[in-house]
Amino acid sequence: MSGNTNTDILLAGAIAAFTVDLLVYPLDTLKTRIQSPDYARLYTHAATQKANPALFRGLYQGVGSVIIATLPSSGAFFTTYERTKALFTNLNPTTSSHPNGLIPTPLLHAGASSIAELVSCAILTPAEVIKQNAQMVSSSSPTNATIQTLSKFKSNPLALWRGYTALTGRNLPFTALQFPMFERLKENIRAYRDGRGLTTGTIWESGFITVFSAGSAGAVAAVITTPVDVVKTRIMLSAAGDAAPEVPSKRSAKGGSEGLVDALGKSVEASRDTMKSAARSLNPLPSFEGEGKKSAWKIGRDIVEEKGVKGLWRGGALRGVWTMIGSGLYLGVYESGRIYLAGRRGQNVDEEDLL
Repeated sequence: MSGNTNTDILLAGAIAAFTVDLLVYPLDTLKTRIQSPDYARLYTHAATQKANPALFRGLYQGVGSVIIATLPSSGAFFTTYERTKALFTNLNPTTSSHPNGLIPTPLLHAGASSIAELVSCAILTPAEVIKQNAQMVSSSSPTNATIQTLSKFKSNPLALWRGYTALTGRNLPFTALQFPMFERLKENIRAYRDGRGLTTGTIWESGFITVFSAGSAGAVAAVITTPVDVVKTRIMLSAAGDAAPEVPSKRSAKGGSEGLVDALGKSVEASRDTMKSAARSLNPLPSFEGEGKKSAWKIGRDIVEEKGVKGLWRGGALRGVWTMIGSGLYLGVYESGRIYLAGRRGQNVDEEDLL
């Protein structure tokens, strides 16, 4: 790949991820809260069903975990994507009637981005679980939201990867849709400008074309995959509640199943529902017990039964706006960073070598 080293790709991806995380994180927090099953209870007025001020508090809760994990995950994504795309392009057989290869270029890009996403999600899943649960912590809590969320996983750290399938289930179709649309739109814009003699060849022109193409493609892909994102949010929010181990009941010396008793001699098992209800009212971190143990299909059916089909599209418009801004900045900063880093060494990045 002319002009760029692996270090360039890693640095450009890390800078892009850091920039986007800081700028659009509040929109992601709002989207998580809107998609939460506790949205009506925690973030709306009971009488009017309109949003209350709590919805807009603590919008940066959990951002630290995402920044830490996003830097290596984005570097892994772009490195895998660039190398896989180059490998697929070289292996694509050509004929006289198909000089660019028998396999359409959009399919190559979709395959490369999907493989890169699988690698990236393995790194990002724990941070995504921590982030979404931290976003739901009450802003009035005296304890840091991220620390409070991490304490839920002390007894079962593997629960942090419970949402991997859900995350890949959302990201794979998203990237498979976004990257081919992004590549095609960018090519069309460049061809349009070349045909009219408008091309300047500056880093600003390249960045603008990338921002517009990536933002447009990302918004379309985000809206289409919103139902999968809603299910993913439910699964990840349930991970904290499911990570807590069940308290084993004690058996009497005679082999009975009396269980634990409280200070008044009443069975703890018998009053478990009351205790859970009280704990939920005191604990600023909502517990979505059981949903993480359900299949994604079952959770989707539950959402439809509860909210109707429109429940699967909750937060879709906000996600579209958030993704348009995020994708545009993310890929725009990434490509501009690659051009800049190569230029510092006196080298150029060929247009065909860019995303």
